[in-house]
Amino acid sequence: MKCPRSFLAFLSLLNLFRVSFSSVVSTGDFNKDFFVMWSPDHVNTSADGRTRSLVLDQESGAGFASNDMFLFGQIDIKIKLIPGDSAGTVMAFYLSSDQPNRDEIDLEFLGNVSGQPYILQTNVYADGFDNREERIYLWFDPTKDFHNYSILWNLHQIVFFVDSIPIRTYRNHADKGVAFPRWQPMGIKATLWDGDSWATRGGRDKVDWSKGPFVASFGDYNIDACVWKGNPRFCRVESLANWWHKEDFSSLTWTQRRWFKWVRRYHMIYDYCQDNERFQNNLPKECFLPKY
Repeated sequence: MKCPRSFLAFLSLLNLFRVSFSSVVSTGDFNKDFFVMWSPDHVNTSADGRTRSLVLDQESGAGFASNDMFLFGQIDIKIKLIPGDSAGTVMAFYLSSDQPNRDEIDLEFLGNVSGQPYILQTNVYADGFDNREERIYLWFDPTKDFHNYSILWNLHQIVFFVDSIPIRTYRNHADKGVAFPRWQPMGIKATLWDGDSWATRGGRDKVDWSKGPFVASFGDYNIDACVWKGNPRFCRVESLANWWHKEDFSSLTWTQRRWFKWVRRYHMIYDYCQDNERFQNNLPKECFLPKY
């Protein structure tokens, strides 16, 4: 029996709404959207669930993770970093698939000695391989107030933002043999831990526990992403809900490109694509391909 076109159109519209309703998942309440991964006594959440802090001391660090997994979207969160002497500490906000050949998109804030600029390290794991670190100095004091940090992840690119300024891109060059996170759903995580074996000046500056406890704070966040339901098709299709796949977000705008160049010119301190010694003059393929 043939279905009337009007009925087929209705089914298509219904399917679109299903995707739509599964794409925006923020409640703004940390207690509803996230669970504590470890050390609940080192996680403090406001009564209304709108703010949360992680605490690091000699006993433990702490972390929390999203209840859902996602495949593509945009994540925004406001963070205020550890004030004072935070040498050796690492505060990470990232997406991870937690598979043996995991995909991961990292923002890692590396603690500093008082008076020194904060370092933000970004990294991308694709199919289990990373070694794609970039580092910048933040151009403001991230311990004085909350600042917005964002990850845009779509079929075209990954973009890291600080206060809406693009600091890094990682394009989908899978057609040229470059691995890109595009099949594995990932959860959202935030952790605070002792990384003094490497985090500050290559591990030369250790955590001064007399300056603790160390506290990182989290404020408003927004999760506008496709919730993983077991079928990647719904997350890969371009739709009103999956707005991040649209052509407008397939590359940086001209204004974003100017900001991107400004960050790289004045604030970048390490780029794996310029580290010939590390890669023995055999830089990864993506280093020779367009960034936007």
